[in-house]
Amino acid sequence: MQTVLLILSLLKNRSLKFPSDLEELRELAEFLQYYKQEHQSYVLLLFCAAYLYKQSFAIPGSSFLNILAGALFGPWMGLLLCSALTSVGATCCYLLSGAFGKQFVVYWFPDKVAMLQRKVEENRSCLFFFLLFLRLFPMTPNWFLNLASPILNIPVSQFFFSVLIGLIPYNFICVQTGAILSQITSLDAIFSWGTLLKLLAIAMVALIPGTLIKKFSQTHLKLDEKDQSVRLLNGKKST
Repeated sequence: MQTVLLILSLLKNRSLKFPSDLEELRELAEFLQYYKQEHQSYVLLLFCAAYLYKQSFAIPGSSFLNILAGALFGPWMGLLLCSALTSVGATCCYLLSGAFGKQFVVYWFPDKVAMLQRKVEENRSCLFFFLLFLRLFPMTPNWFLNLASPILNIPVSQFFFSVLIGLIPYNFICVQTGAILSQITSLDAIFSWGTLLKLLAIAMVALIPGTLIKKFSQTHLKLDEKDQSVRLLNGKKST
């Protein structure tokens, strides 16, 4: 009974909000980990609702939620959860854009839509692999690709699975980072050999799908030289 009263008191005195920096993320993770001991299903429901909200309305900042998932649910459960929520949320965004946002997207981003339309038509014969390429080496932010896909006549099934598979490396890095950081209790632990080796292994594993898709794209996809050397800075992973 004392624990329940303490949790209710914490909820009353704390306003839950999306984290905007690592310090807020750490505080939120600690708070939810404590609350999760007594109310695991509520924390899971809250996390899913928050994630789908951000994805469905193309609100950037999923990286913080991916890291939070690693801290709350562990590396593998967190990865499974984030991959599923990313795909479902992005598909909701696709459907909302198709129903209400087509004119808005074309009006405000005519050049980007025209460029993507041309690329999609050039690679229509291997569209799924082109969509994977866009997720791994984005020529445009992921939130914009979610909004523009219904305008480009991309089938919803190919869209869903390209998000599910194409964003696994990104989700993997964020979730694994969250799981590692949640176990670190001091700054010295960050620079321990065990932590550094884990981070190196995560980076190596995440590079494999991108390398394979890039190799495939060089022989099968029609891409300009400029597109093939796309900068990650230009396509920040904001799903």
